[in-house]
Amino acid sequence: MAREDCFETLAIHAGQDPDPLTGAVVPPIYQVSTYKQDGVGGLRGGNVAGGWGHGFEYSRTANPTRTALEECLAALDGGTRALAFASGMAAEDCLLRTVCSPGDHVIIPDDAYGGTFRLFSKVYERWGVTYQPVPVSDPAAVSAAAREHTPKVIWLETPTNPLLNIADITALAAIAGDAGALLVVDNTFASPYLQRPIPLGADVVVHSTTKYLGGHSDVVGGALVVADAALGEQLAFHQNAMGAVTGAFDAWLTLRGIKTLAVRMDRHCANAARIAEMLTAHPAVSQVLYPGLPSHRGHELAAKQMRGFGGMVSFRLKAGPEQAAAVCARTRLFTLAESLGGVESLIELPGKMTHASAAGSPLAVPEDLIRLSVGIESAGDLIEDLRQALGE
Repeated sequence: MAREDCFETLAIHAGQDPDPLTGAVVPPIYQVSTYKQDGVGGLRGGNVAGGWGHGFEYSRTANPTRTALEECLAALDGGTRALAFASGMAAEDCLLRTVCSPGDHVIIPDDAYGGTFRLFSKVYERWGVTYQPVPVSDPAAVSAAAREHTPKVIWLETPTNPLLNIADITALAAIAGDAGALLVVDNTFASPYLQRPIPLGADVVVHSTTKYLGGHSDVVGGALVVADAALGEQLAFHQNAMGAVTGAFDAWLTLRGIKTLAVRMDRHCANAARIAEMLTAHPAVSQVLYPGLPSHRGHELAAKQMRGFGGMVSFRLKAGPEQAAAVCARTRLFTLAESLGGVESLIELPGKMTHASAAGSPLAVPEDLIRLSVGIESAGDLIEDLRQALGE
């Protein structure tokens, strides 16, 4: 049974029994496309090998390495089933195509990830699915929006990307239930180690496994974890029909990363807290966005529903956008790059990079906003690097 107090054990063992053929303690990479069947219509291994009541016939449908990853993710998030995809966006697309139809309405964060906003504004709006940006950190605003346009989905990020706002998952689960909507939580920033939305009332959890779950900036992937087994079956049908599944090697790399997720996240959180404190006191900085700071408006809620405050820190400069770009160019340990959640520290300017697709929209981020993905290097070295980049 998935329990929060045995997370570290689940991360290493869930879905990852020693290989019965060789005794290998790490699940093999089943780099295979097809499987010998026991007979016409009889799958190899029957109801045992596939893990979810299916044998193996073709690796788009199921692959033993991917099954191991999916079983592990379901256990970590406390869900009934997980499905692994080729990217986080592929996971989002499969979910939305499964649960939405033309004419449906979705509530999204008013500071959502740029890729999510692009999917709604450039793809689904053309398909007849409307969306409404709402400050999801305000349950009253979400409730009012749900009454105005009955939504099919209420989509959350918490913490949000890149403004690090915090949404009350339990309160919004009640609002979604009253509206007859699914509550979907993008848990990429927190990871299942820091936050488990399903026990808090969420229906679906979305992960970009590229980020903290993989943890080493060497794999691209995504996942859905569901509370309801029937929805899991529907998603599995669409996963197979649409085909954007993760490959065996990528699944294996993600499993490898998950084994150290707990210890990495502890270090990410500790380093980020020290950097946020330094930036708060720095004369060049006008604002620091980090839920671990007592001054953050979502601090108490984050402390209630999260194990730790995460490794992401955003901040703004008094000097404006040009100086923000200059700071990004001057760092030596922080690498100027998109993405996040790896062991190495990254720095970026969201308005020109990860959130460029939201420019000119209600979801546009401040031009002087700098986002840090704080790695697991020496905190002292990272602080020194930021100080020199800020002009000390």
